[in-house]
Amino acid sequence: MSAAREAGSGTREAEGATREALTAPVEDYLKAIYAIGKGTGAAATNEIAQRLALAPASVSGMVRRLADQGLLAYERYHGVKLTESGRRAALRTLRRHRVIEAYLAQALGYPWDRVHQEAERLEHAASDELVDRMAATIGEPEVDPHGAPIPTRDGAVDETEYRSLADMSVGASGSVVRVADEDPEMLRYLAELAIVPGKRVTVKARAPYDGPITLTIGRQELSIGPALAAQVLVAPLADRAGRRG
Repeated sequence: MSAAREAGSGTREAEGATREALTAPVEDYLKAIYAIGKGTGAAATNEIAQRLALAPASVSGMVRRLADQGLLAYERYHGVKLTESGRRAALRTLRRHRVIEAYLAQALGYPWDRVHQEAERLEHAASDELVDRMAATIGEPEVDPHGAPIPTRDGAVDETEYRSLADMSVGASGSVVRVADEDPEMLRYLAELAIVPGKRVTVKARAPYDGPITLTIGRQELSIGPALAAQVLVAPLADRAGRRG
Protein backbone atom coordinates (compact mmCIF):
# COMPACT_ATOMS: atom_id res chain seq x y z
CA MET A 1 0.00 0.00 0.00
CA SER A 2 1.32 3.46 -0.92
CA ALA A 3 2.08 6.06 1.75
CA ALA A 4 -0.77 8.23 0.45
CA ARG A 5 -3.24 5.36 0.64
CA GLU A 6 -2.00 4.48 4.13
CA ALA A 7 -2.47 8.09 5.22
CA GLY A 8 -5.98 8.19 3.75
CA SER A 9 -6.85 4.93 5.44
CA GLY A 10 -5.57 6.27 8.74
CA THR A 11 -7.64 9.42 8.37
CA ARG A 12 -10.79 7.43 7.67
CA GLU A 13 -10.10 5.19 10.67
CA ALA A 14 -9.58 8.24 12.88
CA GLU A 15 -12.82 9.79 11.64
CA GLY A 16 -14.63 6.52 12.23
CA ALA A 17 -13.26 6.32 15.76
CA THR A 18 -14.35 9.90 16.41
CA ARG A 19 -17.86 9.16 15.17
CA GLU A 20 -18.13 6.11 17.40
CA ALA A 21 -16.77 8.04 20.39
CA LEU A 22 -19.35 10.82 20.26
CA THR A 23 -21.70 10.65 23.22
CA ALA A 24 -25.33 11.75 23.25
CA PRO A 25 -24.50 15.02 25.09
CA VAL A 26 -21.77 15.83 22.56
CA GLU A 27 -24.16 15.24 19.67
CA ASP A 28 -26.72 17.46 21.38
CA TYR A 29 -24.15 20.25 21.72
CA LEU A 30 -23.11 20.03 18.08
CA LYS A 31 -26.71 19.97 16.92
CA ALA A 32 -27.55 22.99 19.08
CA ILE A 33 -24.57 24.97 17.80
CA TYR A 34 -25.52 24.12 14.23
CA ALA A 35 -29.07 25.37 14.85
CA ILE A 36 -27.96 28.59 16.55
CA GLY A 37 -25.38 29.39 13.87
CA LYS A 38 -27.78 28.38 11.08
CA GLY A 39 -25.23 25.93 9.76
CA THR A 40 -22.07 27.97 9.38
CA GLY A 41 -22.30 30.84 11.89
CA ALA A 42 -21.02 31.19 15.44
CA ALA A 43 -22.87 30.53 18.68
CA ALA A 44 -22.34 32.32 22.01
CA THR A 45 -22.04 30.33 25.23
CA ASN A 46 -25.19 31.89 26.66
CA GLU A 47 -27.15 30.93 23.53
CA ILE A 48 -25.99 27.33 23.81
CA ALA A 49 -26.83 27.25 27.52
CA GLN A 50 -30.32 28.62 26.88
CA ARG A 51 -31.05 26.18 24.09
CA LEU A 52 -29.88 23.16 26.09
CA ALA A 53 -31.27 24.43 29.42
CA LEU A 54 -27.86 24.19 31.09
CA ALA A 55 -25.75 26.47 33.26
CA PRO A 56 -23.34 28.68 31.27
CA ALA A 57 -20.42 27.40 33.39
CA SER A 58 -21.18 23.80 32.39
CA VAL A 59 -21.43 24.82 28.75
CA SER A 60 -18.08 26.61 28.88
CA GLY A 61 -16.38 23.46 30.13
CA MET A 62 -17.91 21.27 27.44
CA VAL A 63 -17.11 23.81 24.74
CA ARG A 64 -13.44 23.69 25.71
CA ARG A 65 -13.44 19.90 25.52
CA LEU A 66 -15.11 19.91 22.11
CA ALA A 67 -12.58 22.45 20.88
CA ASP A 68 -9.76 20.20 22.11
CA GLN A 69 -11.33 17.35 20.11
CA GLY A 70 -11.27 19.47 16.96
CA LEU A 71 -15.07 19.73 16.72
CA LEU A 72 -15.30 23.46 17.51
CA ALA A 73 -13.24 26.57 16.83
CA TYR A 74 -13.39 29.84 18.73
CA GLU A 75 -14.62 32.92 16.87
CA ARG A 76 -13.22 35.95 18.69
CA TYR A 77 -15.98 38.14 20.15
CA HIS A 78 -18.63 35.81 18.69
CA GLY A 79 -18.37 32.47 20.46
CA VAL A 80 -17.73 29.08 18.88
CA LYS A 81 -18.18 27.71 15.40
CA LEU A 82 -18.31 24.15 14.14
CA THR A 83 -15.21 22.87 12.40
CA GLU A 84 -15.69 20.73 9.31
CA SER A 85 -15.56 17.62 11.50
CA GLY A 86 -18.07 19.15 13.92
CA ARG A 87 -20.38 20.15 11.09
CA ARG A 88 -20.32 16.63 9.64
CA ALA A 89 -21.13 15.17 13.06
CA ALA A 90 -23.98 17.64 13.59
CA LEU A 91 -25.47 16.82 10.20
CA ARG A 92 -25.25 13.10 10.88
CA THR A 93 -27.26 13.60 14.06
CA LEU A 94 -29.76 15.82 12.27
CA ARG A 95 -30.15 13.22 9.53
CA ARG A 96 -30.88 10.50 12.07
CA HIS A 97 -33.36 12.73 13.92
CA ARG A 98 -35.28 13.87 10.87
CA VAL A 99 -35.35 10.51 9.11
CA ILE A 100 -36.68 8.94 12.31
CA GLU A 101 -39.38 11.62 12.49
CA ALA A 102 -40.35 10.99 8.88
CA TYR A 103 -40.37 7.21 9.37
CA LEU A 104 -42.53 7.44 12.49
CA ALA A 105 -45.01 9.65 10.66
CA GLN A 106 -45.12 7.87 7.31
CA ALA A 107 -44.54 4.23 8.21
CA LEU A 108 -46.03 4.07 11.70
CA GLY A 109 -48.69 6.75 11.53
CA TYR A 110 -47.42 8.91 14.40
CA PRO A 111 -49.00 12.40 14.49
CA TRP A 112 -46.59 15.25 13.80
CA ASP A 113 -46.84 16.56 17.36
CA ARG A 114 -45.33 13.35 18.81
CA VAL A 115 -42.45 12.49 16.49
CA HIS A 116 -39.96 15.08 17.77
CA GLN A 117 -39.71 13.75 21.31
CA GLU A 118 -39.50 10.16 20.08
CA ALA A 119 -36.72 11.11 17.67
CA GLU A 120 -34.85 12.93 20.44
CA ARG A 121 -34.69 9.65 22.33
CA LEU A 122 -33.84 7.44 19.36
CA GLU A 123 -31.39 9.61 17.42
CA HIS A 124 -28.40 8.69 19.58
CA ALA A 125 -29.05 4.95 19.52
CA ALA A 126 -29.93 4.32 15.87
CA SER A 127 -27.07 3.31 13.60
CA ASP A 128 -26.47 5.04 10.28
CA GLU A 129 -27.33 1.78 8.51
CA LEU A 130 -30.69 1.57 10.27
CA VAL A 131 -31.46 5.20 9.44
CA ASP A 132 -30.52 4.65 5.78
CA ARG A 133 -32.88 1.67 5.64
CA MET A 134 -35.66 3.73 7.23
CA ALA A 135 -35.14 6.45 4.62
CA ALA A 136 -35.17 3.93 1.76
CA THR A 137 -38.35 2.32 3.08
CA ILE A 138 -40.29 5.60 2.93
CA GLY A 139 -38.87 6.77 -0.39
CA GLU A 140 -35.87 8.90 0.65
CA PRO A 141 -37.80 11.94 1.94
CA GLU A 142 -36.18 15.35 1.55
CA VAL A 143 -37.92 16.94 4.55
CA ASP A 144 -39.26 15.80 7.91
CA PRO A 145 -42.94 16.12 8.91
CA HIS A 146 -42.39 19.74 9.99
CA GLY A 147 -40.68 20.75 6.75
CA ALA A 148 -37.07 20.73 8.00
CA PRO A 149 -34.61 19.54 5.32
CA ILE A 150 -33.07 16.10 5.81
CA PRO A 151 -29.28 15.96 5.25
CA THR A 152 -28.15 13.37 2.71
CA ARG A 153 -25.84 10.47 3.57
CA ASP A 154 -22.98 12.61 2.24
CA GLY A 155 -23.80 15.56 4.47
CA ALA A 156 -25.43 17.82 1.88
CA VAL A 157 -28.38 19.83 3.16
CA ASP A 158 -30.60 22.64 1.93
CA GLU A 159 -29.75 25.67 4.09
CA THR A 160 -32.04 28.17 2.38
CA GLU A 161 -33.18 30.81 4.85
CA TYR A 162 -36.86 31.70 4.77
CA ARG A 163 -38.68 34.63 6.36
CA SER A 164 -41.22 34.02 9.05
CA LEU A 165 -44.93 34.57 8.68
CA ALA A 166 -44.59 37.35 11.26
CA ASP A 167 -42.33 39.30 8.87
CA MET A 168 -44.66 39.23 5.86
CA SER A 169 -46.26 42.48 4.78
CA VAL A 170 -50.00 43.01 4.33
CA GLY A 171 -51.13 41.61 0.99
CA ALA A 172 -48.18 39.23 0.68
CA SER A 173 -48.69 35.54 0.01
CA GLY A 174 -46.42 32.65 0.76
CA SER A 175 -46.24 28.88 0.96
CA VAL A 176 -45.58 27.39 4.38
CA VAL A 177 -42.31 25.48 4.19
CA ARG A 178 -41.44 24.75 7.81
CA VAL A 179 -42.71 25.12 11.38
CA ALA A 180 -40.91 24.88 14.73
CA ASP A 181 -41.18 21.34 16.06
CA GLU A 182 -40.43 21.39 19.80
CA ASP A 183 -43.84 22.34 21.22
CA PRO A 184 -46.44 19.56 20.75
CA GLU A 185 -49.34 21.78 21.85
CA MET A 186 -48.38 24.43 19.32
CA LEU A 187 -48.15 21.81 16.55
CA ARG A 188 -51.62 20.52 17.38
CA TYR A 189 -52.97 24.08 17.25
CA LEU A 190 -51.27 24.81 13.92
CA ALA A 191 -52.74 21.61 12.50
CA GLU A 192 -56.21 22.71 13.64
CA LEU A 193 -55.68 25.99 11.78
CA ALA A 194 -54.33 24.14 8.70
CA ILE A 195 -51.03 26.07 8.97
CA VAL A 196 -48.88 23.18 7.77
CA PRO A 197 -46.12 22.78 5.16
CA GLY A 198 -47.44 23.18 1.64
CA LYS A 199 -50.34 25.47 2.52
CA ARG A 200 -50.63 28.89 0.88
CA VAL A 201 -51.23 31.78 3.25
CA THR A 202 -51.96 35.45 2.59
CA VAL A 203 -51.62 38.27 5.12
CA LYS A 204 -54.82 40.29 5.01
CA ALA A 205 -54.24 42.69 7.90
CA ARG A 206 -51.96 43.43 10.84
CA ALA A 207 -53.13 45.13 14.01
CA PRO A 208 -50.72 47.74 15.46
CA TYR A 209 -48.61 47.33 18.60
CA ASP A 210 -47.93 43.60 18.07
CA GLY A 211 -51.60 42.86 17.68
CA PRO A 212 -53.03 39.87 15.82
CA ILE A 213 -52.24 39.08 12.19
CA THR A 214 -55.20 38.23 9.98
CA LEU A 215 -54.57 35.49 7.42
CA THR A 216 -56.44 33.67 4.72
CA ILE A 217 -55.75 29.99 4.10
CA GLY A 218 -57.83 28.75 1.22
CA ARG A 219 -61.33 30.04 1.98
CA GLN A 220 -60.66 30.29 5.69
CA GLU A 221 -59.86 33.57 7.42
CA LEU A 222 -58.28 33.57 10.87
CA SER A 223 -56.11 35.62 13.20
CA ILE A 224 -52.98 34.57 15.08
CA GLY A 225 -50.52 36.38 17.32
CA PRO A 226 -47.08 37.47 16.10
CA ALA A 227 -45.32 35.08 18.51
CA LEU A 228 -46.99 32.11 16.84
CA ALA A 229 -46.48 33.56 13.37
CA ALA A 230 -42.74 33.80 14.10
CA GLN A 231 -42.61 29.99 14.40
CA VAL A 232 -43.83 29.52 10.82
CA LEU A 233 -41.42 29.90 7.88
CA VAL A 234 -42.74 30.70 4.43
CA ALA A 235 -41.48 30.95 0.85
CA PRO A 236 -42.85 34.12 -0.77
CA LEU A 237 -45.12 33.78 -3.79
CA ALA A 238 -45.27 36.31 -6.60
CA ASP A 239 -48.46 38.33 -7.00
CA ARG A 240 -50.13 38.95 -10.35
CA ALA A 241 -47.79 41.87 -11.02
CA GLY A 242 -44.78 39.61 -10.51
CA ARG A 243 -43.82 41.09 -7.15
CA ARG A 244 -42.86 38.77 -4.32
CA GLY A 245 -44.16 39.13 -0.78
